[in-house]
Amino acid sequence: MKVTVGGVPEHFNLAWRIAIEQNRFAHHNIEIKWKDIPGGTGSMCKQLRNNELDIAIALTEGVIADITDGNPSKIVQFYVNSPLRWGIYVSANSSIQNVSQMINQKYAISRFKSGSHLMAYVNAKQHGFQLSKADFVVVQNIDGARNALKTNKAQLFMWEKFTTKPYVDSGEFKQIGECGTPWPCFVIAATDKFISEQPEALQHILNEINLSCMLLKNNRDAPALISQRYGIRLADAKQWFSELEYAYLPQIEELQMTEILEKMKGFGIIEKTPELKSICYANNLVLV
Repeated sequence: MKVTVGGVPEHFNLAWRIAIEQNRFAHHNIEIKWKDIPGGTGSMCKQLRNNELDIAIALTEGVIADITDGNPSKIVQFYVNSPLRWGIYVSANSSIQNVSQMINQKYAISRFKSGSHLMAYVNAKQHGFQLSKADFVVVQNIDGARNALKTNKAQLFMWEKFTTKPYVDSGEFKQIGECGTPWPCFVIAATDKFISEQPEALQHILNEINLSCMLLKNNRDAPALISQRYGIRLADAKQWFSELEYAYLPQIEELQMTEILEKMKGFGIIEKTPELKSICYANNLVLV
């Protein structure tokens, strides 16, 4: 059977790419069709809604926000437990020097309800200022953000630090701050249709990808491989990899997810705290 899986074309998904290249799903009679989604979580959520993806590896806050807004999908497990380090960027020739000067500036975002959109609210809340829909310019992806900052259609951009660092190193962007996610950064989500029709295949896929994550994390050559494949300087790849913590288990701890939902409500990302079973695959919810 064919299963369509989507994720950003970034270093976080190397474990998936290796598992697919090594054909680790074949003995379960599963063929994974991988789709790079440069538009990020907002684009993935749209494709989950349209059944263009069966499974997505997406940002925790974006998936939860979209499921609460009617996306017929569920989180089936955490993928990366460590936080995502979001860099805050301006054009290299911008007069903006620090986070205190971000007020009344426009943000380039890939889509509404994407990580670049929702984390702007987290950062604003942490620094005591408010944002509205008018503060955002939709640019689709990182190339759109580069153009928006260059032409001054937007003045700010938030994206994963190590993916964006080459643009800082080249002198195109200037980093003025950093904002870490106050929760595990990536989840694996699947459509309700796929979960109900292929529950055994789903568990096989989760078991194989968790094994792939474990093998990668214990590979001493992994930073060099990341540097080679994703154009990240070796020193940066080593730093990122040392901070990386995969989830490894096909489960979701109820208390942890409850705390995440409460935090998201506090940041204004969701309006109310939903029931866990409306967000998460019930079979993988566990009490710890």
